[in-house]
Amino acid sequence: MSSGVSAVRGWGSTGEERAAEYPCDRYLPDAVKSMHRAVDIDAPPATVYRWLCQLRVAPYSYDILDNLGRRSPRELTPGLERLEPGQRFMIIYELVEFEPDRQITVAVKHLRGAFGRQALTYRVTPRDGGGSRLVAKRRLKPPRGPHGPLIKLNLPVIDFIMTRKQLRTLKKLAERQARGEG
Repeated sequence: MSSGVSAVRGWGSTGEERAAEYPCDRYLPDAVKSMHRAVDIDAPPATVYRWLCQLRVAPYSYDILDNLGRRSPRELTPGLERLEPGQRFMIIYELVEFEPDRQITVAVKHLRGAFGRQALTYRVTPRDGGGSRLVAKRRLKPPRGPHGPLIKLNLPVIDFIMTRKQLRTLKKLAERQARGEG
């Protein structure tokens, strides 16, 4: 990450990743904020993608906060890799687009919510020399009204904390599976 981009806006991401187009851009072209998060994973893209499919049942972040206190599964759930637009992801999102072993794009159902309109793409690419690169890009348009400025200011910080934990958890689980440990 270049020194001119804060961790809140671009944790782990490169300038090239931040400049790239993602499917979420099409679903929220009038966003006022974009946040990028990225991590290297020592597992093949198909393994990382399969763990992304698990986001249908749990957020893999701080479970006490965003999964009603239930622990996100630590084993792959059979059938979750069978994706169809409209499926629910991480409680508040719905699947709007996907490309097997490459990307999953979700949006807040009906592109509305207490935190405003959001669209989010998880993109997996192979890394030179093996492994994968996972980039998450979130686009945000805060709600109108008195809470909009607070959401615009605070959601990037909340997203940084939660998504960083999520990507680190997915990394750990995918790498464990790639080593044949789970």
